[in-house]
Amino acid sequence: MSVGDKVIYPNQGPCVIGPVVKKSVDGTLVSFYQLAPLEGGGGGVFVPVDKAQALGIRGLLQRSEIPRLFSQFKQASGSAGNWKQRAMANAKLFASGSAFDLAEIVESLTELSETKTLSPGDRHALGRARKLLVCEISEVMGETRGAAEEQMDKALKGRKAG
Repeated sequence: MSVGDKVIYPNQGPCVIGPVVKKSVDGTLVSFYQLAPLEGGGGGVFVPVDKAQALGIRGLLQRSEIPRLFSQFKQASGSAGNWKQRAMANAKLFASGSAFDLAEIVESLTELSETKTLSPGDRHALGRARKLLVCEISEVMGETRGAAEEQMDKALKGRKAG
């Protein structure tokens, strides 16, 4: 990872790596990546360089992985039984930072929303997962957030026919 690279920081979404900053922590000089989220809404995030990988920071998906991501929407997910189980399962999926785990959240909660009204927590999780996925897809494909969202919605609708 180097300055200017675009990466995914779990729960934040796509970020650009800014300058490496050295800060004193308990009397020790520590190097931090300064990450600037691409999706507006706040300042940067500082991540210790030596812990970046352990925190799940990864490069953006490859363009060639997008069709596989969309095909995941066509698989029935069978979301966890009650809201508490879903919340725990979704928290683990969010923490992984994987686009495929975010797709699992979107697919399962979209499927659930077709049979019942989502709880506020489920609605929030679905909205957040959609936002993070749309942001990454638009960055990878070099298109607007709206176009990426349309592609995702089309893939989600395709599972009904499939």
